[in-house]
Formats: sequence, structure tokens, C-alpha cells
Amino acid sequence: MRSLAASALALMLALPAQAADEMTLILDWFVNPDHGPIIVAQELGYFEGQGLEVEIIAPADPSDPPKMVAAGRADLAVSYQPQLHLQVAEGLPLIRVGTLVATPLNCLLVLEDGPVKTIADLDGRKVGFSVAGVEEALLTKVLSNGGLTMDDIKLVNVNWSLSPALMAGQVDAVIGAFRNFELNQMEIEGIAGRCFYLEEEGIPAYDELIYVANPDTMDADMLRRFLTATELATQYIINNPEAAWEVFSGTAKELQDELNAKAWVDTYPRFSLTPAGLDAGRYARFEAFLADSGLVEGTRPVSQLAVDLGAQ
Repeated sequence: MRSLAASALALMLALPAQAADEMTLILDWFVNPDHGPIIVAQELGYFEGQGLEVEIIAPADPSDPPKMVAAGRADLAVSYQPQLHLQVAEGLPLIRVGTLVATPLNCLLVLEDGPVKTIADLDGRKVGFSVAGVEEALLTKVLSNGGLTMDDIKLVNVNWSLSPALMAGQVDAVIGAFRNFELNQMEIEGIAGRCFYLEEEGIPAYDELIYVANPDTMDADMLRRFLTATELATQYIINNPEAAWEVFSGTAKELQDELNAKAWVDTYPRFSLTPAGLDAGRYARFEAFLADSGLVEGTRPVSQLAVDLGAQ
């Protein structure tokens, strides 16, 4: 009997381990604290525990990730809810399958001791931006709170040099600044900034960072396991923020600086605690906002924009 048991054990040990499912994830930008749950899930073995081998890729061009998913060149991409609405309206086969950062990060940023104290103070001033389209719609709504229109300001394309352009006096405000990065960058430079928070200025609340997949080709089971792993990682981060920071920052020397450390503290409370969960009303309200702003024609049902994989 012992001989039979030993033979069975030897046979089991000789069998190859079940291969993990391989998937490719394209980030929205270079690795930064916004991606905490992804990197922590990788480092602590949560993906492996879900039978996944995840290749994490930073894009050469931040506009590429959704297009790569739509073209079938990646399984998943980190993107932005506002952009998703426009891309679906344009016919790209994309759908939100999960949430990474569950609150807006974008803000209208000004100098703390500068001339802009209220929205009305932007009259006749320069406002810098990086991405046309959605940001102009957001700015139009914010300006209306001060009785202004886009004709009352001068838009200046500062590319991705948002806080430097503001600090250098090239513009009086910037839209598209992330409150967890640009504010900290300015503080480190010794120049205080102040944000007008979009969700406090009449903009419908939205998910800043989301996961998008191709609804026609996605593997729902694999994506559910991915979201389970990132949920476990988020729980670890919330419960152990300092230890999680050590795990995260230990993956690359360039992450171990003052800016990333400050950004981590401001970012981790905003990670979605239920990444698979869907607030359908949030997507319906933002779709209606974009339609009212003239950026999309008509409105699409939430089912064309987002899915709750946890409910399936």
C-alpha cells in the first residue's frame, strides 16, 4: 500500500504544473502610483494565485492603449472614463470592465498666491491644456460657474508641461492637472498651487482610471480573475499603505523619490475597493453631460459603455 501511495505521489510530482493564462495589459502612461494595485498584485503573487501571467507594458504614446485593445493587440488597457465615452461614440470596440481609480483626479490648477481667486477671475486670462476635446467640455462647464465662456479666455496648448507652464507664468491656469501629482510637484518646487475640483464645479463625478477591453473578443473569466487579484492588492494597500509603498517603489529606482512618495499618499485612498463593481448611473450621467456639451451625438446605453463582470 505504501509502495502504491509512493508511486502515485511520484506520478503527481512528475506531472507539469498547469500553465497560467497569459494576458497583456497596456498602461495609460509610465508606471506611477496610479498603478499601485496592478504592481502590488504582480509583486505579491496575486495574479499568479489567480492562474494568470500578466505582461504589464508602458505605452510609447499614451493615446495608443485603447486602440491596441480595440485592434486585438492587447487584452486589457488602463484608460479614462471620459475618453471611453468619446471612443465608443466613434465606433471603437471598447467597454469598461473594471475601475482602477474611482474618483476624478483632474482639476483646474492655479497659483495659490496668484491673481485667480475665483472662476470669474479667469476673464481675459490664459488657460493651458494638453488634450483637446473632453478637457474643453469640462472647462466650458467650469467657466460657466463664473459667468464666463470659452470666448473670455485664451487656450494655450502646453502639451504635457502643465505645472511648469503655470509656475513659469506662461499661463494663469491649467486644466488636466492631476491633483495627486501636479500639486505635489509644485510644492516640491516651493510654489504652492490650488485646485478647483471638477466634481465640486458641477461636473458629473466619474472614474478617472478604468480598465477597458474589446467586448467582441474579451475572455470574461480571465478578466474576472484579474480584477479579483487587483481587489486583493487594493485591500492590502489600504490596510498596509506604508508596506505597500515599499513593495511598489521597490520595483524601480525612479519611483523612489519625493514626488512619487507624496503622490502615493494622495492616491491610494482613491483606488476602487470594488474594481469589478459598476455604478451605472455614473456612466449614464457623464454620457448625458457629453451629449449636452456637443461632444457626442445622442447618447448610448450604459450596456454599450460598461459591464459589471462581478454580477455575471
